[in-house]
Amino acid sequence: MVNREGAEVVVAGHICLDIIPKFHKANHEVTLDPGKLISVGESILSTGGVVPNTGLTLGRLGLPTVLMGKIGGDLFGKATQNLLGQQPHSFIKQAMIVSPVESSSYSIVINPPSEDRVFLHHSGANDTFSSDDVDESVFDGAKLFHFGYPPLMKNMYLHDGREMVKLLKRVAGLGLITSLDMAKPDPDSPAGQVDWRAFLNNVLPHVDLFFPSYEEILFMLERHQFEEMYQKSVQTGQQMKIDEGLLKQMAAELIEMGPTVVAIKLGSEGLYLRTTHNEACLKRLNLILSSQVSALWKGRELYSTCFEADVVGTTGAGDCTVAGFLFGLLQGWGPEQVLTSAVAVGACSVEAADATSGIPSWKTIEARLSSGWKRHPVSFNSVHWTESESGVWKGLSDGLN
Repeated sequence: MVNREGAEVVVAGHICLDIIPKFHKANHEVTLDPGKLISVGESILSTGGVVPNTGLTLGRLGLPTVLMGKIGGDLFGKATQNLLGQQPHSFIKQAMIVSPVESSSYSIVINPPSEDRVFLHHSGANDTFSSDDVDESVFDGAKLFHFGYPPLMKNMYLHDGREMVKLLKRVAGLGLITSLDMAKPDPDSPAGQVDWRAFLNNVLPHVDLFFPSYEEILFMLERHQFEEMYQKSVQTGQQMKIDEGLLKQMAAELIEMGPTVVAIKLGSEGLYLRTTHNEACLKRLNLILSSQVSALWKGRELYSTCFEADVVGTTGAGDCTVAGFLFGLLQGWGPEQVLTSAVAVGACSVEAADATSGIPSWKTIEARLSSGWKRHPVSFNSVHWTESESGVWKGLSDGLN
């Protein structure tokens, strides 16, 4: 049994080995045409998925964290464990579930500069992850349980998320805050045919903090609109545009399903926050926040753009943004401060080719913030927002009952 003394967060769920070829800057426009040879540099071998991306980031920020994922007993599984074990941070502990008869998950990450990444992915042992795999001693002393990527873990999305609910109820019963991150499934895969609205209706009543991306939740709640908007983005060669009205509509629907906090990742456009008015849900935050700070989270609608950064790669940036959010929350901060810590950590992430090596200590990030680190301006319709002193934009309806 590994030493988990003092751990505040358990990060569980999807884990894989990432193989990331380094692209020359001259090759910033990359097309995968049949028979074409693309010259690249050396590859980076790193861990991928929510467990290392969010978990290692929390450890780098100085938060004691346990990493829990399921791997095989093969070479890729051993490489995954070795890479995690090379981390110099004493705040990071492993609680890997090893299945000797299964293959480990891996991804080939095609991540050219100035373009969004593409993944070639094998789920491996992630598909059989279950609540029964989890040893409850992992949670000793922890305050928060974060789980990521059920759409890429077959056992966790089958039967409208029955196994996901089982795990979340078990963890909540131990007195931990529950947190859930998502991923967009391959539309042509079995996961792409799941009734995701039914999954969310079943699972979200057991989630305190919910972190989907705009594209993920659009795919899950408004599939027809997603396909129309996606096709338009392909035709124009531009990223999918953020529709502010649709963003607000989906966030409101998600809050009605049960979580206390919904934070929707908007990629390079930033992070949008919506919180509940439900007093019973808000009391759950008292597990980690004072009652005075918990009150600041009632019925909020906030938005932050990203901080300026020298972008090298975007792999895992959303996971690191979530880590920044969880870090701020566990410091006992209000929503404006937490949103700032989230996008600040996300900006540090994109300044390296992999997800976590660009993450410094929180003291370093804090110094960068204090020096006047600039945010990008709002690039989508901002009529319904006013800027606060913190640099976070506030919804005009913010705080209304």
